[in-house]
Amino acid sequence: MPKLTVEGAGSFEVPADKRLVNALTDDAKIDQLHACGGFARCTTCRVQFITGEPEQMTEAEKQVLTSKGLLGQSGLRLSCQILCDHDMEVKAISRLAGTGRADAGKRPEDAITPPPVWTTK
Repeated sequence: MPKLTVEGAGSFEVPADKRLVNALTDDAKIDQLHACGGFARCTTCRVQFITGEPEQMTEAEKQVLTSKGLLGQSGLRLSCQILCDHDMEVKAISRLAGTGRADAGKRPEDAITPPPVWTTK
């Protein structure tokens, strides 16, 4: 099982291939935002990788990060488009606390949505 380390929260073993956004909320108990429900339509589920950033990303993630001017910025990635398939350490930078939102968003499905088309960063 991969180990997910979240800055300030600890380390957690998570099921292989679990979506990072769901691992953050389910396993690490982080109030991670995911306003669009995990469909790579917004950037509210952003995390910053400290170590273990995946080499690949989905076309959907690449497109939204590019459109927001965030592609290539110091480990910023969309947690809804990443699978926990290896050890990683992240900083949860997009959290519900202090936003004034009623909730973090509809829980993302277990599988990456839209269906992933993998590419390089």
